[in-house]
Amino acid sequence: MTLVKRGEIWWYDFQFGNQRIRESTKSTSKVVAKAAEQQRRRDLEHGFHNITEIRENRIRLLRDVAAQYLDDYRLRFRGVTFAEYAIGHVTRHLGDELLVDIDEAAVLGYQSSRLKELAAPKSVNEEVRFLLTMMEQQGDVIRASLRKKKKLKIPARRKIGKAYDADETDRMRQLSKKSRSPHIYLALTMALNAGMRDAETKSLQWGRVHLDKRYLQVGESKTNAGDGRTIPINSILYPSLTTQYGWYRKRFKDIRPEWYVFPFGSPRPHDPTRPVASRKLTARWKRLTV
Repeated sequence: MTLVKRGEIWWYDFQFGNQRIRESTKSTSKVVAKAAEQQRRRDLEHGFHNITEIRENRIRLLRDVAAQYLDDYRLRFRGVTFAEYAIGHVTRHLGDELLVDIDEAAVLGYQSSRLKELAAPKSVNEEVRFLLTMMEQQGDVIRASLRKKKKLKIPARRKIGKAYDADETDRMRQLSKKSRSPHIYLALTMALNAGMRDAETKSLQWGRVHLDKRYLQVGESKTNAGDGRTIPINSILYPSLTTQYGWYRKRFKDIRPEWYVFPFGSPRPHDPTRPVASRKLTARWKRLTV
């Protein structure tokens, strides 16, 4: 055991398995610090032996487990964007924690932290699903307990769609034309004429827009049936897409199939290899509908 004093506070520093444990005791007393170190060892050993799984996994940092999980996920599944997004948030909050230390309280704390960041309940539920899956048997135990207590999932807020009349639609068109965003008018036109989901619109790439044959093709969709479906470009949507095409060539000097129709960057788009951030497009959209 090694105790180190930093300022007035004692820290312990020891090896457990292949992992270095270096934490504050939050005490100015060396006697209390020794007791805290011994208790920490007992807690680790209890977790180490409590669930019958590969021992090395129990004393790994979550960020290491997450990295390995994502590598395997990329090999097995086609769509990894949301998995990377969800696991990225989990790693940001809990990445420095040992698996043995992640319990029900840690999961509930994660839910609260993400809600404070204004994350949607549905997104948080998916993030927790990934977290517990990565934790394997330990995650199964936590999942069962939280489900029994009815705390596993955060109730999603139910949104009722609103139908806009002709005057409201025309008002939104006029406002979108005045918007500083080069995206919002085309996004509105596509919403009204292509029936695409927000995520499908945001992730649309030029290689899937066929202006010559007047149709576009959806990439990854929320449902398997939606993947790859074709949508006619009608006489209202066509001018908007050709205007975007002209603006795009002027802005980026080129158009490549893998580049996004709605490029990343605010207030001025600057990276066509990445799609526009959802929060930026949503914020502009809300200004039209209030």
